[in-house]
Amino acid sequence: MLNAYTLGWREWVELPELAIGPIKAKVDTGARTSALHAVDLELFERNGDQWVSFAFESADGSLGAVNEAPVIEFREVTNSGGQSESRPVIKTPLKLGAVFKLVELTLTQRENMAYRMLLGRTSLFSDFVVDPSESFLQGGDESHPGAPE
Repeated sequence: MLNAYTLGWREWVELPELAIGPIKAKVDTGARTSALHAVDLELFERNGDQWVSFAFESADGSLGAVNEAPVIEFREVTNSGGQSESRPVIKTPLKLGAVFKLVELTLTQRENMAYRMLLGRTSLFSDFVVDPSESFLQGGDESHPGAPE
């Protein structure tokens, strides 16, 4: 793989169009789809298309602005507890280190998870390799985001 960035198993990410971040995300090559913790999900129709409104809830319980996005599809996802659920999928730009890319995210409740965002392998494909023995290779540390060294 040429020109790949190396990630640790945890990285700081931003979702600039959703005004989310930086937040810590767990990098999970075992998960196909990326997931974002979202609350107050409401589905609605706009110009004949399915849309969703939602808010991001940070680990301290504070709510971000309400976002709206078109729903690309609903995807059956099996969570870490083995339960299958249908989740709305949206597309949004992701900033990870020096890389900006359009990614698909499922919206779900992750309040009982250690990380409010999970980066699945389809979001990582062709741009990143993962070193599971490391964390925050794209900058920062456990407590603070930062630029890669």
